[in-house]
Amino acid sequence: MIEVKTGLFSDGSAYERSMGRWSQRVGVNFLDWMDVPAGGRWLDVGCGNGAFTEALIKRQKPEGTYGIDPSKAQVDYAAGRQGCAGAQFQTGDAQNLPYEDSAFDAAAMALVISFIPDPDKAAAELARVVRPGGVAGTYMWDTVGDGHPANPINKAMRALGLSGPGAPHAGAGQLDRLREIWTGAGFTSVETTVIRIDVTHPDFDDFWGSNIISTGPLGSRLNALSSRETAALQERLQMDLPHNADGLIAYGAHANAVKGIVPG
Repeated sequence: MIEVKTGLFSDGSAYERSMGRWSQRVGVNFLDWMDVPAGGRWLDVGCGNGAFTEALIKRQKPEGTYGIDPSKAQVDYAAGRQGCAGAQFQTGDAQNLPYEDSAFDAAAMALVISFIPDPDKAAAELARVVRPGGVAGTYMWDTVGDGHPANPINKAMRALGLSGPGAPHAGAGQLDRLREIWTGAGFTSVETTVIRIDVTHPDFDDFWGSNIISTGPLGSRLNALSSRETAALQERLQMDLPHNADGLIAYGAHANAVKGIVPG
């Protein structure tokens, strides 16, 4: 959604099926935890296809909503979402935001920080564009702590001796590192938390299909497997995935989050 160099996450529709539903679910919990009064001007950095933006609008009812992402295809998809009507989207870089100082009352980066080349610079930009007394936060799947919704795939790949996809800067999503980044950017009253959700798929076909079409690192890695490796991975997953008698697959995922107040 945010690292321009790699061209990842360029298909809004594919992202919606693979990650959008989980992004919205964890995003609602994140917004509850952010505890920002309704209204105000909000900025969604790394807005992707608008999944979190839509949850933000529904939950916060902002006076103004702005989203920015390096992918034009994602921004175009976000602008077409019915739940994002009225929001203003544009392409741009989280490390060099095209907004004036103190332009927003609150800002968020949803599932983005591990894909930003310089997370500290991006956090400093948030602190710049949010007004004094305003709040900014971020959350990221805990890939290091097996919290990603696709973790069963990562776990099965490790068991088979296959290298997993990983995120470019997975360590940036760890609680201690998030606190360090936010404190270094000058935020005060910095807090962290873990946000947990339930991941469910009606059957294995939905689980596999939604992950293999991912436009991020996971989809790229799965599509690069040989037919033999794919068959072995699917067999392992069907053995390991928790499911009931009807085939419903259910397990937990979690994201790490941080928030802070702009001083002044």
